[in-house]
Amino acid sequence: MNRSINRVVPSRAAALSLAASIAAMAIPAGNALAQAKFPSKPVRLILAFPPGGASDFAGRLLAQRMTDGWGQTVVVENRAGAGGNVGAEVAARAAPDGYTMMLANNAILVANPALYPKLNYDPARDFIPVTLVALQPNVLVVHPSLPVKSVKELIELAKRRPGQLNYASSGVGLAAHLAGELFNSMAGVRMVHVPYKGAGPALADLIGGQTQVMFATATSVIPQIKAGKLRALATTAPRRSIGFEDLPTVSEAGVPGFDATSWHGIVVPTGTPRPIVDQIAAAVNTALKNPDLREKFLSAGAEPVGGTPEQFAAYIKVEVPRWVEVIRASGAKAE
Repeated sequence: MNRSINRVVPSRAAALSLAASIAAMAIPAGNALAQAKFPSKPVRLILAFPPGGASDFAGRLLAQRMTDGWGQTVVVENRAGAGGNVGAEVAARAAPDGYTMMLANNAILVANPALYPKLNYDPARDFIPVTLVALQPNVLVVHPSLPVKSVKELIELAKRRPGQLNYASSGVGLAAHLAGELFNSMAGVRMVHVPYKGAGPALADLIGGQTQVMFATATSVIPQIKAGKLRALATTAPRRSIGFEDLPTVSEAGVPGFDATSWHGIVVPTGTPRPIVDQIAAAVNTALKNPDLREKFLSAGAEPVGGTPEQFAAYIKVEVPRWVEVIRASGAKAE
């Protein structure tokens, strides 16, 4: 397998630092006329994944706080399917008037164009980045029957048993899959990918022992770890994560430079007027400062970020080549 994906894009750390640092920045309000008229009716927030997952968790909390701030209802609409592509197409075809937003993630905006032979949307052409909402590490977990208690022990076992360990994911091209492929390459092992239609079925089989390993969102596995149904080995972010301070990162634990952070951000259809984009960004930033929202995000292992449209666009620009190379080197394709 091509080891070139071990390289770290130099500007990514700078982009992440810059994005994280502007959470408290004021967003330009746009012209007074647009302010007076928007929003004058309910706003739709499309979630391209089913209820119960990380996108649904973050999206519903954000929608409630934006509803409070605007005095207009933000209606959550789950449009799941095809790794986020169904919801993304709906959002891309919506009227560019600010009344349709989507909570996108790294699958929709970065990975899917490299995985699917044909998409009915183009992330770069069809969407305007508004605000980076949250960063969330995955957690490397294993079934308790697997005789490993550290990343180094997992690597040693996988090297002794090439192709015999399976890692589950919530679907081809999603964060759990790409984290597994990055781990295979950087650790020099060969675990077999087993994709599922969602995090729920993947976790059910992992807990049942049908698979042995998973890079799962913190939100989905915290209860299972506390109950002893899964064993956590490490987190996948560059630094230790809030709520998992005692858990090393994969980078610390034996795979230097490993980083498989998931993220979510608001986008709107291309053509949405800039004053409206700015007002949506302002509303998201205000919501992300809400103490209750921040506490719930952090307790689920998600770090609220915020910022300007330009900062989110810069972050996406850095992420694209990094993950496209992971996909290319792994040979992963979605049907």
